Amino acid sequence: MRYGVTMFTTDQTLGPVEFARAVESRGLASIYLPEHTHIPVSRRTPPPTGDAELAEEYKRTLDPLVALATMAAVTERIELGTGILLPAQRDPIVTAKAIATLDAVSDGRFVCGIGFGWNEDELAHHHVTMPQRRAVVRERVLAMQRLWRDDVAEFHGEFVELAPSWSWPKPARAGGPPVLLGGAAGPKMFAHIAEYCDGWFPIGGAGVRKALPDLQRACDEVGRDFEQMRIVPFGTLPDPGKLDYYESIGIDEIVLRVHGGGRDVVLAQLDEYAQLIA
Repeated sequence: MRYGVTMFTTDQTLGPVEFARAVESRGLASIYLPEHTHIPVSRRTPPPTGDAELAEEYKRTLDPLVALATMAAVTERIELGTGILLPAQRDPIVTAKAIATLDAVSDGRFVCGIGFGWNEDELAHHHVTMPQRRAVVRERVLAMQRLWRDDVAEFHGEFVELAPSWSWPKPARAGGPPVLLGGAAGPKMFAHIAEYCDGWFPIGGAGVRKALPDLQRACDEVGRDFEQMRIVPFGTLPDPGKLDYYESIGIDEIVLRVHGGGRDVVLAQLDEYAQLIA
């Protein structure tokens, strides 16, 4: 079993360089960072956590690709991923270049965790509506994959128009880094994963075993090998029973949630996780 961590890195938490060094030195396998480009003051969308007020960390997140680049410079082994990146809020050509560069300079250690986005206000500032966001994400990821894969890349869709173009560097891994889609189980989610992703981030990890046959059917329908899909429970709060359960159903990678804080708080939690998985 491989164990990674995710944390809201902000201007008020332990910095990304020390965080990355601490994670790698404790034998953990990966770090995933979330993304919010900004948080509009208007609050049409309730917090996804169920809280009455949105937590301060959502307003203060570091850019994940920049933070991960600093982490790549001071580590050698751990995977470095987004958990999650919001393609509906990003230019696909610029983002493809940034990701390809990060994957190249980290010797193929980048994992592209993505999501559709939950914040209607935030999406609207990027000129994307809630009903559009799935289709926008699909086209932007497909276009990025063309840029990662092809010497002369092009894509023609409703939301992305890319005439034949050159873009280097290419990622360290042929075809680009693995793309994992985060969200709740369902036919639409699994259709997206089967078409253009390499795995699933079930947020929190509840209901995974019940959902796996549905994901396998979605893969079978488009000729994808379900056995090659990465299933990674994401943002899990661990206990020994839960970890044993995941291992019993064939899960071999889990991402544990670290509560953001200062140096002492974060390092103490990483120490607890290192003892738990030892």
